[in-house]
Amino acid sequence: MLCYTARQFLAAFDVACPEAVKPLNKKTLAAKKTKAKAPRTVVVDPAVEQQLKVYEEALQNFQAQRYSKAKPLFEKVLAGPSKEFADRARVHLRITEQRLQPTATPVPRSLEEHYQQGVAMMNLGRWDEARDHLLKARKIAPKADYIIYAMAALDCLTGEADSAMENLKQAIALRPENRYHARNDEDFAFLQDDPRFTELLYPDREGSV
Repeated sequence: MLCYTARQFLAAFDVACPEAVKPLNKKTLAAKKTKAKAPRTVVVDPAVEQQLKVYEEALQNFQAQRYSKAKPLFEKVLAGPSKEFADRARVHLRITEQRLQPTATPVPRSLEEHYQQGVAMMNLGRWDEARDHLLKARKIAPKADYIIYAMAALDCLTGEADSAMENLKQAIALRPENRYHARNDEDFAFLQDDPRFTELLYPDREGSV
């Protein structure tokens, strides 16, 4: 049976596990504590932050289709320090420039092209251009009821009641269904109080009274 004195036991334990018996001094404890709790600091370049801010503003204008405002902002991003933001801005800038280029409007030549252009001009309130295209369409197809109907609507929008009534009457004669279209067509609101308009659209009312 082995017997150890207290001093022999402590000496043997000190050799086997020195960290367990040797007290840590204050400097060691402070160093370990600081090392464990020290947060990882990420330093962001202010120039990159500014570049990101401009890129986000450019992207908002791009998504809202405000291309003329987005273009100079994307160009500004290209000069920033971040290659990632610059590459993204370059892609959007290329699309922006394409959408800012004026598209060549084809010159209407056929009946349908003149009709479509005439209706488009009516929707924009450009009455003279609308009339010019509809007259050209009518010259190509004098008996096209939908062309004459569109001219009646244009006459009504420009306050020409007599011409509107004449064209609408002719459009209905060529295609009776135009009578029902005109009843719900807001373009003929100007004629709502005209008895000729009521008589033309509701021919059975007078006979039923």
